[in-house]
Amino acid sequence: MKRAAAEILREFGPFPGVDRVNGVTFDGQHVWFATGDKLNALDPASGQVLRSIDVASHAGTAYDGHHLFQIAEDRIQKIDPRTGRVLATIPAPGGGGDSGLAWAEGTLWVGQHRGRKIHQIDPETGAILRTIESNRVVTGVTWTDGELWHGTWEGDESDVRRVDPRTGQVLERLEMPPGVGVSGLESDGGEQFFCGGGNSGKVRAIRRPRRGSGTGRN
Repeated sequence: MKRAAAEILREFGPFPGVDRVNGVTFDGQHVWFATGDKLNALDPASGQVLRSIDVASHAGTAYDGHHLFQIAEDRIQKIDPRTGRVLATIPAPGGGGDSGLAWAEGTLWVGQHRGRKIHQIDPETGAILRTIESNRVVTGVTWTDGELWHGTWEGDESDVRRVDPRTGQVLERLEMPPGVGVSGLESDGGEQFFCGGGNSGKVRAIRRPRRGSGTGRN
């Protein structure tokens, strides 16, 4: 397993009226972050929040190319980002113990926080298609270039880790500085991850390791 210190590239926030950042996702232009009762669209170039949608947003956030998906207590809402309208709702697999959310392979991937699991679910029905076990609390979840990554946060220790999607084996860890936690997690599709900062009220960008670079320590 590779281990390395996470390289924090930028911090956004804290933002006025924001006490906590839950889920995060990226639509190609904006970083959407959940704050409990709103989804906020952040311009990562300027660091400014451009607009907000009033919607329950207690945990993970995802984007499928057209719609936002947002965990709200024990359900997952499908949202039109243009109007803010909730178009559909499905049950969340953890029944309220859900954390991260990601879109990949035409399905949703849902972290179950203290259950230490990641579920792949049908986005139309919420039916569980398969489950991956983790050995740590699961916070944010993201897929990028065929790699499954998730955040962990226990006490003052937090990291972002790449796991084998078949076995759950940890392949790589990016360790956050002590006291800096990861709630939501999303790739920008390139060399960055966006991380929700929980009760810091911040969103952070960290560097995603380049493949074939050989960096990290065993």
